[in-house]
Amino acid sequence: MFGRSETVTASPPIAVKIVISGGFGVGKTTFVGAVSEIEPLVTEAELTERSIGVDDTSAVAAKTTTTVALDFGRITLDEALLLYLFGTPGQDRFAFLWDDLVDGALGAIVLVDTRRIEDCFPAIDYFEDHDIPFIIGVNTFDGARHFDHAEIREALGLSTDLPLIDCDARRRESVKIVLVTLTERVLTRRLERAAAQL
Repeated sequence: MFGRSETVTASPPIAVKIVISGGFGVGKTTFVGAVSEIEPLVTEAELTERSIGVDDTSAVAAKTTTTVALDFGRITLDEALLLYLFGTPGQDRFAFLWDDLVDGALGAIVLVDTRRIEDCFPAIDYFEDHDIPFIIGVNTFDGARHFDHAEIREALGLSTDLPLIDCDARRRESVKIVLVTLTERVLTRRLERAAAQL
C-alpha cells in the first residue's frame, strides 16, 4: 500500500559442495586454507616411520604431515553462492573415504604437481568413472619444471575442452579463479545437457 514500506527478504545463498583432490603433497590443504573464510578444519597427522616406503616424499622432502581424513573450508563466491570445500586425502590407503567425501559434490578440482604428474591419475579416473565434472589446477611449485598445457594434456590424456588452469595454492586470488572456473564448467555442462534433452 502507498506509504507503507515493505521488507524484502533476501534469499539465502545456495550451498554447494566442491571436492579438492590430487596426489600426496600436491597442495590440497594449502588450497583450502588459502581461500576459506572460516578457520579450516584439517586432519593432519605427523608422517611416521610407518610411512617410509609408502608415501613418496622425494619431491616434497620438507613435508612432515599428511591429511588422514579430509580438509574442510568455506567461501562465499557472491551473495547467491556458498561453496563448501572438501579436500581428500592423497594416499591410496585412505581411498575408502572418497565415496563419502564426494557424495553430493557439484564438481571437483584435481590439483597437479608437474614433478609427479602421474599421482593425479587416480583422482581423474575416479571423477570420470562417477561422471562428476572436474577441472585441472596445475599447482606451481618453486623450482618445478614448467610444462605447457599441451604437454600436460597429452601426459594425462585430457580432451581439449577440459579446463586446465595454472594456480598457486598459497594465494587466495589464484584459488578463487580456479573455483570460478570450476563453477563455470559445471554450469556450462548442465546447460549443454538440458539443451540436448529438448
